[in-house]
Amino acid sequence: MRPTLIRALILILVALLISSYFWLDLGQYLSFDELRQRRDQLMAFTEQHFWGMLAAYMAIYILMAALSLPGAAILTLAGGALFGLVAGTIAVSFASSIGATLVFLAARFLFRDSIQQRFKQRLRAINAGVEKDGAFYLLALRLVPVFPFWVINLVMALTPIRAWTYYWVSQVGMLPATLVYINAGTQLGQIESTGDILSPGLIGAFALLGLLPLLLRLLLRILRNRKVYAGHQKPKSFDYNLIVLGAGSAGLVAAAIVATVKAKVALIEKHKMGGDCLNTGCVPSKALLRTARLVQQARESERFGIKSMSAEFSLADIMQRVRDIIRKVEPHDSPERYRAMGVDVIEGEGRLLSPWAVAVNGETKTAHSIILATGAEPLVPPIDGLTEIDYLTSDTVWALDALPRRLAVLGGGPIGAELAQAFARLGAKVTVIEMAERLLPREDPDASAQLMQRLEHEGLRLATGHQAKRFEAVGDGGRVICEHGGEEVSIEFDRVLIALGRKARTRGFGLEELGVRVSDRGTLETDPFLRTNFPNILVCGDVAGPYQFTHVAAHQAWFASINALLAPFWSIRADDRVIPWATFTEPEVARVGLNETEAQAQGIDYEVTRYGIDDLDRAITDSADAGFVKVLTAPGKDRILGATIVGAQAGELIAELILAMKHGLGLNKILGTIHIYPTMSEANRFAAGEWKKARKPERLLRLAERFFAWRRG
Repeated sequence: MRPTLIRALILILVALLISSYFWLDLGQYLSFDELRQRRDQLMAFTEQHFWGMLAAYMAIYILMAALSLPGAAILTLAGGALFGLVAGTIAVSFASSIGATLVFLAARFLFRDSIQQRFKQRLRAINAGVEKDGAFYLLALRLVPVFPFWVINLVMALTPIRAWTYYWVSQVGMLPATLVYINAGTQLGQIESTGDILSPGLIGAFALLGLLPLLLRLLLRILRNRKVYAGHQKPKSFDYNLIVLGAGSAGLVAAAIVATVKAKVALIEKHKMGGDCLNTGCVPSKALLRTARLVQQARESERFGIKSMSAEFSLADIMQRVRDIIRKVEPHDSPERYRAMGVDVIEGEGRLLSPWAVAVNGETKTAHSIILATGAEPLVPPIDGLTEIDYLTSDTVWALDALPRRLAVLGGGPIGAELAQAFARLGAKVTVIEMAERLLPREDPDASAQLMQRLEHEGLRLATGHQAKRFEAVGDGGRVICEHGGEEVSIEFDRVLIALGRKARTRGFGLEELGVRVSDRGTLETDPFLRTNFPNILVCGDVAGPYQFTHVAAHQAWFASINALLAPFWSIRADDRVIPWATFTEPEVARVGLNETEAQAQGIDYEVTRYGIDDLDRAITDSADAGFVKVLTAPGKDRILGATIVGAQAGELIAELILAMKHGLGLNKILGTIHIYPTMSEANRFAAGEWKKARKPERLLRLAERFFAWRRG
């Protein structure tokens, strides 16, 4: 029998039983007055048929609880009156728990899969919390009789809590209230109404009892912390409220926030202020890309109505411009600027001595909390022969002053794609080697295809599906031997750039000796509040992961610094629900939220709306009419689940959709917002218009057509 049919039969049976209860007015036998009138008669019958009455009572109680029918309080009183404190408590305890579990199992079978499927993304955090601490939450709810038990049964059925856990926690949690009612039932003749049982004071006592699981959880956390900190002597006073290790994007933001609220903070950096973003990442790469784009525009001047343009340049001059731009931005991140804010900037190598102490420049500095913002470094794989080659990384490529004739780029992710296109536009013969079947494998295939088409048009060789096996030195250059389709392929180069991403810096700071845990993905292990296994040591930026972006590092730094300053009085969960990013190739590829690949992998239902930028007036006037806006929405709704934009200025255009996702604004709101004409931002409004057109009310439009025809006579 199909599950759908079984669900329908169960729903029909439950509906019939509940309807019968009310149609036959069976509730009249479960009133307080009825129980008092029949008390003596029932007790006499129970004395003669104790076990039979007990079995029948439990069966009725289980059925009533399973159907979530009213009358549990009266039935519980009856249990105390008929069977006494011990037998009554046992009967009610098991019957109520079994009945509640039956409701739980039925609701889980009927509704959980569809609810979880439909609201999977929204329920992810709830599911994670229930999987971790579901027993505590359920026990707290069971101990407080303010919450209707039938609501608890239905709601918990939709979560991942195990059925056995649900049963035993329910049995334990409902026991105190059961004892109160059973005891009252043994004294039924002295009770005038059910209100005499649960007075406001008793409800208050239950509410305090409901806090017991949370207090136990707090106690367990204190015990865990005592174990973590065992062997470490906490200073009686501290030099600082906070020490930040690392002055990259995350560390700079954290230090600035702490100084702004007038707390005392030290910022320790062993290399250069500004970290990778300023010195070897975002700033230099975007400066290089801008120059390379200008060279490409000169090369393609005919597209703009200019028969020919020439560009004379040298890589040395271009790299000098890059270095000049870095120097121009440097004051934003300089020690002088941060010292003026009130930050104690210490230039030196910091090393953790204890959870509260850092050694730097031969001195020991202490702080109530420590933030690790040590960043990441290029990932260099252990491929045979690579160490024999003078390879480049995203950190060292900026020292180039001569353009290599043949450049191999190992890695087709954002870093590899950006630098490969830049050097190809400057005149290098570039080969991109990527193990996956396409570039930007984290993006949707249509986004990858658009970029790959453009790169091939510009003359890059894209060796996708190629896995590098070994390197061999050849003269001043070398070759890489790849496996492709079961065969070996040799790719020669003058220089090779390793662009396989970045790995978190977790070594060399005393973390191993202290026992700060590292996660399976190589970043420091944190909880949702960005705390390590030492609660006063927090993490933000690339070393925390999972997103290695400058804007995410700054975002995490806010949460880490607030939690470091205010814990244990107040802590905020880091919010990573709306994380955007962009790859600054041409065309740019920008994304926020889910894409189709992820939605399908996670089993999330969605609808797709697509608008081609080739139809956008401003894109046409700029000869940049390639790309698309793709928006994923919840089925039948305009709520945005994610968006991908491919095309000119995609990194700018995505901002409107980021704002909409963050604040729950749907496509209807974007459609109703005036956008300046002609601008690239109109692409978002036209995408919203495509969503609306696909859902136009056909029946109303046909009626409108007849109405207007009638008016014309």
